[in-house]
Amino acid sequence: MIELISSVFALYGERWDWFLGLLREHFLLSGQAILLSGAIGLLLGVWISQHPRLAPAVMGVCNVLYTIPAISLLGILIPFTGIGNRTAVTALTIYGIMPMVRNTYVGLTTLDRDILEAARGMGGTELQTLLRIKLPLAAGVILAGVRNMVVMTVSVAGIASFVGAGGLGVSIYRGITIYNPAMTAAGSILIAALAVLLDLLLARLEQYFKKRGS
Repeated sequence: MIELISSVFALYGERWDWFLGLLREHFLLSGQAILLSGAIGLLLGVWISQHPRLAPAVMGVCNVLYTIPAISLLGILIPFTGIGNRTAVTALTIYGIMPMVRNTYVGLTTLDRDILEAARGMGGTELQTLLRIKLPLAAGVILAGVRNMVVMTVSVAGIASFVGAGGLGVSIYRGITIYNPAMTAAGSILIAALAVLLDLLLARLEQYFKKRGS
């Protein structure tokens, strides 16, 4: 183990520019999927909160998509989106929708009804109530979904290299193919570090909104 760790740090020193480029690619690849799944999931969650009869069907579809193994989903998408980043972003977006839909729906449907009735009693429209009351109060729960989605997306993006996409998965894949455990570990460590860093930042933001909403 000590020898492996030494080899990893030696590899960082020798090829830091290469790893930095892969880290940048990984961040951009994950970022695209996070923005897409965040927007789609938020809109879907808001929509089913306004149409509760459709919530079981939408949640069911999202659950089914979420249970498909990542490598299988990438393979399924290849005939439609080809090889490369497009397939990876599409797959990561599909995976990220579920936690966003679920937390947005739960956050918006578990608010204090008295507060909502007071807002409507003051003449607020549905849109005004949503933007000024519901979403700010549900922000803590929604951000918890964002945290789960971000960590999952950054982690799963590590296998994107199997369909020709970039990112730190390139290091993992290359390490496996040439049997270089240090290179595989180096890519894995950077992925984990990026996921933990983003999770910590979002945790601080989540706590801020929870205190603000309490």
